[in-house]
Amino acid sequence: MAFIEKFGPLMGRILLALMFVPSGFSKVTNFQGTVAYITSKGLPAPTLLAGATIALEIGAGLALLLGFKARWAALLLAAFALLAAFFFHNFWTVDEAQKMAQYISFYKNLAITGGLLFVAAYGAGPVSLDQRDTT
Repeated sequence: MAFIEKFGPLMGRILLALMFVPSGFSKVTNFQGTVAYITSKGLPAPTLLAGATIALEIGAGLALLLGFKARWAALLLAAFALLAAFFFHNFWTVDEAQKMAQYISFYKNLAITGGLLFVAAYGAGPVSLDQRDTT
């Protein structure tokens, strides 16, 4: 169990970060598509939201990965995942052909939010920049 207690939080942070960092970079390479998708959901200021999303996914995602200010990064990403679930995976508003995919994505985002709340509550763990020796 000592191995899991030491390296489990690191592996958890790596797996959680894999949801955000690559997604942020894909939004950079397809910025216009990202703006169009946000526009299709009727949200205001889609270009600003796309830029903010990229900054959050990459910035907070890397902070989570490295365990740097991980509690704050996790809180920001948890809020983001929760908002994304309701605005982009609202399975209750789509046609039957899309319902199952959006249902799965909605609950996936809720589960990710749960994992991020664990990081926010308990910290990044022993293998992290937050735990580095500052003496």
